[in-house]
Amino acid sequence: MRDLSGVFKAYDIRGVVGEQIDTDLVRAIGAAFARLVGGPAVVIGYDMRDSSPGLADAFGDGVTSTGVDVVNIGLASTDMLYFASGSLQLPGAMFTASHNPAKYNGIKLCRAGAAPVGQDSGLTEIQADVEAGAEHAAAGTKGSVEHKDLLAEYAAYLRKLVDLSDIRRLKVVVDAGNGMGGHTVPSVFADLPIDVTPLYFELDGSFPNHEANPLDPKNIVDLQAKVREVGADAGLAFDGDADRCFVVDENGDPVSPSAITALVAVRELAKDPGGTVIHNLITSDAVPEIVAEHGGKPVRTRVGHSFIKQEMARTGAIFGGEHSAHYYFRDFWKADTGMLAALHVLAALGEQPGTLSALTREYNRYAASGEINSTVTDQAGRLAAIRAEFGDRDGVELDELDGLTVRLPEGGWFNLRASNTEPLLRLNVEAADDTSVAAIRDEVLAIVRA
Repeated sequence: MRDLSGVFKAYDIRGVVGEQIDTDLVRAIGAAFARLVGGPAVVIGYDMRDSSPGLADAFGDGVTSTGVDVVNIGLASTDMLYFASGSLQLPGAMFTASHNPAKYNGIKLCRAGAAPVGQDSGLTEIQADVEAGAEHAAAGTKGSVEHKDLLAEYAAYLRKLVDLSDIRRLKVVVDAGNGMGGHTVPSVFADLPIDVTPLYFELDGSFPNHEANPLDPKNIVDLQAKVREVGADAGLAFDGDADRCFVVDENGDPVSPSAITALVAVRELAKDPGGTVIHNLITSDAVPEIVAEHGGKPVRTRVGHSFIKQEMARTGAIFGGEHSAHYYFRDFWKADTGMLAALHVLAALGEQPGTLSALTREYNRYAASGEINSTVTDQAGRLAAIRAEFGDRDGVELDELDGLTVRLPEGGWFNLRASNTEPLLRLNVEAADDTSVAAIRDEVLAIVRA
């Protein structure tokens, strides 16, 4: 029996092409996925990596071998695949490794209506099916393949959800990182009162300019410089599969995803008073505070898109946001779309005369460390050491919804959680000011890295 635990992750399938992932494997995964979800068809999209078209075709071969049809939408961002899954009411497969280096590729799967497929909602069954390698009876008739271009429909749908027709004209720099934003942004922003200065719109899965991971500060340096150079009102950076969007203001300063979550939440609550807003446990405390102040119901959840989407389905939430710049919308089949979040930010900016830095200031209430990774050989042991150190202190509150969250009596909190895929512990700290953040960070890291 083949062991695929190295490529089946918590939320997707991912690995090095030619070593961990090849056409034979994805063909088997396609057949297993089709058996899991049934007919009538599966929609498939893929990113700009050199390996993506061939892997997508092999997956489609697996699907059609079971008698299920394929709708191939070609080059797509991940949220465009979710649009296809939602609008066509079909399960879907997106071939991408997001911001990972060029040698990687992977598959994000969803059921009809963009419902998530993670370890607890189908991936485990698919893995077991493929690992067993059992012979399955051939379908009486092989499924067909239809090629369908949905880019224009995707762009039109997003523009219906956010009205930018009456905003003042804005100058915006967009860094697509040679990823799928270079494919989708021109269509989405067409005919809007926005003058786009493009950076790295050429589709190139080798990422010749920088990694397509805007959460790493080194990857937004060019965007920040260009915003200042051209006097832009804002800058946007997309990751490789363009489902995440990171924002910088007119000074080139990063706007935290927590502030964007709060801003978009306020706009969504204005349309749907009293609605529920999901936030993961390492977004800023400002998010639930602002949601409650605007009459909404904040709900805290674990990190990860499958957990967010499950909570959105359970609660009927109108919106959800994560510290990683994933933003989820009820009106987008509860799926994440950085593009829709970007349109909300530009609408909010363009509806008033002030700057983006002034607009977002009210959503930034605390200082934060950002995510700090530590390589450790014993994740559980280091977490236990932190629990032992802080658990006996008076007034300290602990919770273990996701890793370990510690709230300190003097104010501030930190979360320490293990990576699902690497020997890392991830630390996030928030407090009233930078000095307090640094003190908490240094105390925790001294124990974690001891």
